[in-house]
Amino acid sequence: MTHNRIAEFIVAPADVDPVEGAGLPREQDVVNPDLPLLDAYSKAVTSAVAAVGPSVVNIEVGTKVSEGQYRRGGSGSGFIFTPDGLILTNSHVVHGADHIEVTLADGRSIPATLTGDDPETDLAVIHIAANDLVAAQLGEAKAIQVGQLAIAIGNPYGFQATVTAGFVSALGRSMRSRTGRSIDNVIQTDAALNPGNSGGPLVNSRGEVIGVNTAIIASAQGICFATSIDTAKWVVSRLLRDGRIKRSRLGVAGQDVPLHRRLVRYHKLDAERGVLVINVEENGPAKRAGIEEGDLIVAFDGHTVAGIDDLHRLMTEDRVGVPTKVTVLRRVEKLEIEVTPVESKPVVMESHRD
Repeated sequence: MTHNRIAEFIVAPADVDPVEGAGLPREQDVVNPDLPLLDAYSKAVTSAVAAVGPSVVNIEVGTKVSEGQYRRGGSGSGFIFTPDGLILTNSHVVHGADHIEVTLADGRSIPATLTGDDPETDLAVIHIAANDLVAAQLGEAKAIQVGQLAIAIGNPYGFQATVTAGFVSALGRSMRSRTGRSIDNVIQTDAALNPGNSGGPLVNSRGEVIGVNTAIIASAQGICFATSIDTAKWVVSRLLRDGRIKRSRLGVAGQDVPLHRRLVRYHKLDAERGVLVINVEENGPAKRAGIEEGDLIVAFDGHTVAGIDDLHRLMTEDRVGVPTKVTVLRRVEKLEIEVTPVESKPVVMESHRD
């Protein structure tokens, strides 16, 4: 064998570092098989943020102390959803505020006016007079899937344009608003939220808003909630039309209770729970119709009522002024009582800020 041929065998290949050890690849040549996935994840987040980020705003509110003087009341987030300056946020961010100031992503600070407020879904619409605004694209809740990417953008603790990312953990959750009414079809996510994130958008990988960030569980980790964008669209349409959400009411206060099994079997009821009437409003619809304290409401217009939440869902705007059958149990009797609901009173609550 010639000397040249022997040299071919003893010269180390280009991808081997003879100092570190024969046959071992150099560190810079090691390929992480997860890099393409990580790169795709990063690109999805950055492109979504690029699309929605310019629409996200910081909201500062104040309470009037004297003419032209306001005391800072707190802050939150929101997002522009029309080019002419309509902004969606949480009710608890702006409810009861005497002064609202919006800071845009480009640094402009503009006073805002309240267009409409619904504490029972914790949503509100405010408006600013400004030009050249970028409106966020709204998605659809029906397209959301558990496990998909979820990106939260907001201003936690005043740190503007903060981005966190995670996944949709669950769908169809229910949570209580500050009025005690149930908010349905809530999105659960593990995208980190902090005080100040309230009212900001929850975004999918296409840069579409799929929810309005609204709550965290302080004692838990990675459990955060957003109101579904479909709920938000419905609320916005009513707030733009009327400035508030119209609902009906019976004029009763009640609590969920189990029903005796004998009553359930005897009356062939569809549920083993109902609403115990613990108070009847004087001169209210229920009082005029003959509903009494101690009655058990088990159905409304033929729909089973197994609890307060069922009754709330049925007390819609189109029930106002319409005579409706309410099924109650009074001792052992089942009665059908015709009640004409009236429009609910606007909710007035103490101010609460993040």
